[in-house]
Amino acid sequence: LEYAEPFHRKIHPDELWLYKNPRTESYFPTRILWVFICIVPFCIIVISNLIVKCKLDALQAFLALTLNFGINGLLTNSVKLIVGRPRPDFFYRCFPDGNGDVNFPCTGKKEDTIEGLKSFPSGHSSFAFASMTFCSLYLCGKLGVFSVRGRGKSWRLIVSSLPLFLALTIALSRTCDYHHHWQDVLVGSLLGLCVAYLCYFQYYHPLDSLDSALPFMAVNSSQELNQMKKCDSLENVAVKWI
Repeated sequence: LEYAEPFHRKIHPDELWLYKNPRTESYFPTRILWVFICIVPFCIIVISNLIVKCKLDALQAFLALTLNFGINGLLTNSVKLIVGRPRPDFFYRCFPDGNGDVNFPCTGKKEDTIEGLKSFPSGHSSFAFASMTFCSLYLCGKLGVFSVRGRGKSWRLIVSSLPLFLALTIALSRTCDYHHHWQDVLVGSLLGLCVAYLCYFQYYHPLDSLDSALPFMAVNSSQELNQMKKCDSLENVAVKWI
């Protein structure tokens, strides 16, 4: 899907101004984006596993995370190809010298032109929020932010919210470097957030539960529950994180 050709939407002269913004370098290039969305959750899960010493929890977390990335990537790229909305800098992708008309064929590189038709929704925004929302939910569960044991301790909420601030920064940068319209960023962010929410709670208990730090597998299977009990008290993980 990443290399497929999107729908070529007709551009009317009266809307051309939307796509005549200058071409600029991304504030968060794709390679940097993948460093953030992969390394941050990986580090959080590994550090949590080092503290509570429970491989089952780490396994469930990585399964949820990979499901999250898979569904989000499929939805994001599919919608991009179906909609084919031009990016804010599409005109200069199509006509690098600035001389051209919507009725003329593009003179720019084909790969730049094709990539310029994949504005909606923002892939950076959807992946950033898919990854960082998962991290926030995971931290909320481990720290018991919304359960009885975590109420009244604001630092836990602040720590759990930090990944979302990173996601928001990445998403907003896409309008500043003229790679996406604000609607692309908004829909992409909501898409990533919703997918992360669904995938996380497919594996973990509600955040207001006393078992919020536990994956379902630990409770639904007596054998796995015994394995979890051998770990260093997941129920008291918030205390160990202080």
